Amino acid sequence: MDREQIRERLASAASMPKDVVMGAAVLTALGNFEVCVENYRGITEYTDTLVRVQTKEGQIRVSGKRLQVEYYTNSEMKITGKISKIEFVDGRKEE
Repeated sequence: MDREQIRERLASAASMPKDVVMGAAVLTALGNFEVCVENYRGITEYTDTLVRVQTKEGQIRVSGKRLQVEYYTNSEMKITGKISKIEFVDGRKEE
């Protein structure tokens, strides 16, 4: 059993949310025009067609048109625009 599995079991046993125990990213999408990202580490690329966000597990790529980071704090950000795709890229992959 690896550390990730142990954390998941602890979160289940303690009835605690996985994002708290494991530091997992939380995405909340509102239609195709807004996405909030919690528990991220940093913004690695920001253009009007692509926002790449680094997380503990890897990377989240938000693609679309007229994308803007409306706000960001140490733990949360809001991306708006016409969102066409949200991708999750494993942090262990080399690209």
